[in-house]
Amino acid sequence: MYQEERLIAILDYLKMNNRITVEEICTLFDVSRDTARRDLVRLEEEKSIVRTRGGAILPSIHDEVKNYSNRLKTVSEEKKIIGKIAASLIYPGDRVILDASTTVQSCAEHIENMDCTIITNSINQAEVLSSKPDVNIQLLGGTLQKEHRFLYGSSVVEKLSEYQVDKAFVGVVGISEKGLTIAHEEDGMVKRKIIQQAKQVIVLADHTKLGNTDFFRYADLQDIDLLITDRTPSKSFRDLLSKYNVELMTADQDEEGVE
Repeated sequence: MYQEERLIAILDYLKMNNRITVEEICTLFDVSRDTARRDLVRLEEEKSIVRTRGGAILPSIHDEVKNYSNRLKTVSEEKKIIGKIAASLIYPGDRVILDASTTVQSCAEHIENMDCTIITNSINQAEVLSSKPDVNIQLLGGTLQKEHRFLYGSSVVEKLSEYQVDKAFVGVVGISEKGLTIAHEEDGMVKRKIIQQAKQVIVLADHTKLGNTDFFRYADLQDIDLLITDRTPSKSFRDLLSKYNVELMTADQDEEGVE
């Protein structure tokens, strides 16, 4: 096997197993330890790996979180479907908190014009809901995060503590065994308080968020009641949800027969 082929195979192994040792390279490809080390040096020079004591791991990848307006331009059909399912769970008389994510905005867009109360720290959610005359809107006041269009700070958290609501709908950048994570701590602190004030906590996340972890953890899996996503997760992820008594709703559940 030529070195180029071996390097590709090493990277494929890392993608599946997260790490590789010099001994494993020797065994898998029948090469000497010196050859294995040269392969790792080459991959490190190409910034394809991070060398560790006795082996290598893949480098961390941090996806850029686009600003709110750019994220709205790329709101996927999956998010719209998730939002429609979420909105169907809101009934006349409900008191609900919506956070400031674009997936939750899809929920706001699908809420029927009915007598219910919506509390939010998102100026976009408030604007969307302002076209529904029977919906009572409580916009939380605080410091405006201009790029991502949400209100945050101690005044938002303190005001949230005065409310007790039926349901809270929150978005994530990542949801995994490490919990619910977001890119910005100030947004996460508000989400954490939102969760504390709701009888039922509903997370809206398309399939690309499942299994991912971002910068700031604002909740654990046991803090949520229901996950709504667009496609059926892997069995291991469903088992993880079951472990923490998190119910699951998916857009394809009718096709797949998922409860």
